Amino acid sequence: MQKKSNRWFIWLFVVVAVVALFGFSFGSIFDSIISSRPSPSPTVPTPGTTPTPPAVSETEKKNLQDLENGYLQILEKEPDNSDALLGLAEARSQMIKIGLKTEKDLIKPLEKLVELNPEQTQYKVLLAQTLQKTGQRESAAQTYRSILATQPGNMDALQGFVNLLVEQQRPSAATDLLQTTLKNAPQANQVKPNSINESAVRLLLGQVYVTQKQLDQALEVYDKLIASDPNDFRPVFAKAILLREQGKIKEAGILFNTAEKLAPGQYKDQIKAAAQEEPASAPPSSNSQPPSSSNPQPSPDSAPIPTE
Repeated sequence: MQKKSNRWFIWLFVVVAVVALFGFSFGSIFDSIISSRPSPSPTVPTPGTTPTPPAVSETEKKNLQDLENGYLQILEKEPDNSDALLGLAEARSQMIKIGLKTEKDLIKPLEKLVELNPEQTQYKVLLAQTLQKTGQRESAAQTYRSILATQPGNMDALQGFVNLLVEQQRPSAATDLLQTTLKNAPQANQVKPNSINESAVRLLLGQVYVTQKQLDQALEVYDKLIASDPNDFRPVFAKAILLREQGKIKEAGILFNTAEKLAPGQYKDQIKAAAQEEPASAPPSSNSQPPSSSNPQPSPDSAPIPTE
């Protein structure tokens, strides 16, 4: 039963990650910053477990350690060298994936990058994700707020902050944030066109409802999105997963097929994989109490998600 429940939450957050066709993923944001040196795609661990580091040779480990030491030597002489700081952060992110470092080792270089490059929002997002993952939730929240104060439609920051609030058992604060964002969207988009992706924000709102088992509200959000744009595969995919987990297999199957037909090629395999999953026990009705703090939440590097 626990395995089925875990699978249910994995797919919920897969859909969350599809929200704006952005990946809320440490590696994916790093890849966008360092496009010439892509990182391996992250995998999906079972919530509540620690992913097993991939097997690497001693030579590969030594190469990463030498690379880290090289950047550290540069920074001893040039502590404000942004290229060296970014290289150090990237090297350590690779070392984290194979178990040689922890996320705490990323905080100092990311903080320095934010200080030196306040206009680079990606660094702030990476810092907030890292603070959140290391348990420094209030610092993470402050960082997310600082981003959203000037970029209220930044989906990486918005999604990260919403996940943090849900993780803290503050779903009302998460829905308030999203509803306020939607309320301010028309004016913001008039000042700066397309600065807030309203469909993406509504999808994220739907997923907050799902995590709180407010299923009627979630379905209402998805239905409105489907009606407003029948060619958008994302709300169709989200609704299909929700119906399937409620045991409505036939209706879900039709929607999975529709989502697959509508989706760009890079997302079709993900939709097929979701459609082939066996349904878990149907979640309680929308009148049920919110889930306890033991419910797994997504980590910044845990979902196999689209990045463009």
